[in-house]
Amino acid sequence: MSITELDSTAHDLMSVRQMIEQLQAEAEALTDKLKAAMVDQGTEVLQGDGWKASWKNVSSSRFDSKAFKADHADLYGQYSKATTTTRFVLSV
Repeated sequence: MSITELDSTAHDLMSVRQMIEQLQAEAEALTDKLKAAMVDQGTEVLQGDGWKASWKNVSSSRFDSKAFKADHADLYGQYSKATTTTRFVLSV
């Protein structure tokens, strides 16, 4: 690929990422509208023509690795394993 093609590809990628951010913001605003309607109606479920939305509390338990490491550093080190990943970054 020539530098011109690479420039074009990088600019296209930045443009698409910006569109994704805008669409995510729009999706969040629409989600907030549905949540507000649920609050107004005092319900956890809304249903319409071909769609159903629910907004409910969900309980879960998660392992607190920071607290475990602080209290049991030796065990944390014994059961931790290093991983390697790759990361792609495009910046202006």
